[in-house]
Amino acid sequence: MHTTMENRSARNLWETFVEAHPEFAGLEAEGTLQFFENEQDADRHASLVLNHGKTATSYSLVGLQCRQESLPKTGSFLIVVDGRGSAQCVVQITGFTLKPWYSITADHSRREGFSSLEEWKKTYWDYFSEELAHHGRSPQESMIIVCVNFEKIYG
Repeated sequence: MHTTMENRSARNLWETFVEAHPEFAGLEAEGTLQFFENEQDADRHASLVLNHGKTATSYSLVGLQCRQESLPKTGSFLIVVDGRGSAQCVVQITGFTLKPWYSITADHSRREGFSSLEEWKKTYWDYFSEELAHHGRSPQESMIIVCVNFEKIYG
């Protein structure tokens, strides 16, 4: 989930990052990024990013539209937070693609830190089911997935 920069811990990490990298002075992070809704999964995936085991994430396009969120911006920065909202690191979006659910590959699931495509599909099907239910929708095999690639640049 991607939220605005109202998190003090995230603001502090961003300021520390800019002090260490003055070439980014004048820029702002787009917001925070917490993976999944529960603390355990959020902590696990934040740790994977810290250890370079996760360089991608996914959104349902319908979910973004229902929340009136825009597509990610290549080159933008996000602060990864753990399950308690504590800032962990800064990532920069390196690109994204739009793909139907049925065309997601094992390579993408590995870049997300999953051991198999089947594990990725089960986890995300459950996540998207819950996310879309709040908007009276349900996941479909043909739904469009926003596959976001990023790189950890600080933390």
